[in-house]
Amino acid sequence: MVDIWNGVSQAFWLMVTLDSALVEISLRSLRVTFTALLIASCIALPLAAFLAVRRFRWRRGIIALLNALMGLPPVVVGLVLYVILSRSGPLGVLGLLFTPTAMIIAQTVIIVPLIASVAHQSIRELWAEYHDLLISMNVTEGQKIRTLLWDSRRALLTAALAGFGRAIGEVGAIMIVGGNIDHATRVLTTAIALETGKGDFGLALALGFVLIGLAVAVNLSIHWLGRTERGDRW
Repeated sequence: MVDIWNGVSQAFWLMVTLDSALVEISLRSLRVTFTALLIASCIALPLAAFLAVRRFRWRRGIIALLNALMGLPPVVVGLVLYVILSRSGPLGVLGLLFTPTAMIIAQTVIIVPLIASVAHQSIRELWAEYHDLLISMNVTEGQKIRTLLWDSRRALLTAALAGFGRAIGEVGAIMIVGGNIDHATRVLTTAIALETGKGDFGLALALGFVLIGLAVAVNLSIHWLGRTERGDRW
């Protein structure tokens, strides 16, 4: 029990004094995750709008695939990317394995289906309302997609925040492709696993508190956006 309290007190001290290792790991985590989120959103949001507007043969199959990939095990993503990015893999010449870039790719692959699926649901509902109006205005498909993306921007931000929450807490895939290298690819989740194994509960708890704080902030943001979208008050 004494060890636990010592770890908690040390964790708070590290947070109050802005320990350099804690700050470095936290900033790296945010940089990797925000970059992955930006890339994933640029892919997933237009894809979600396109699937809502365009009717084609494989549309339902693609939507079903995106929904299924939401539950894709992250360690499988990490394993596949490891094979692709390793020296003997097709992209090994790029030297991306055990770099932040590989971690960004892994997080992007993991959250694209989540963001696309959540966004598609919101855009599809909006498309049902706008369909007749936009058809009567004889606008192009690109204009339809841009209109839907803009008018559903709050719901899309909620989808993006859900993707951020999934990415920031990911450990399996980025551990495999990042390698958890100190001062290079060590992020919040991988550092927590390492420090816990070493018995350094102070730093592990401090990192955990930061991760919990980010998760709570994301969930509160989603809750606030949801209430704002419905016109509710706190």
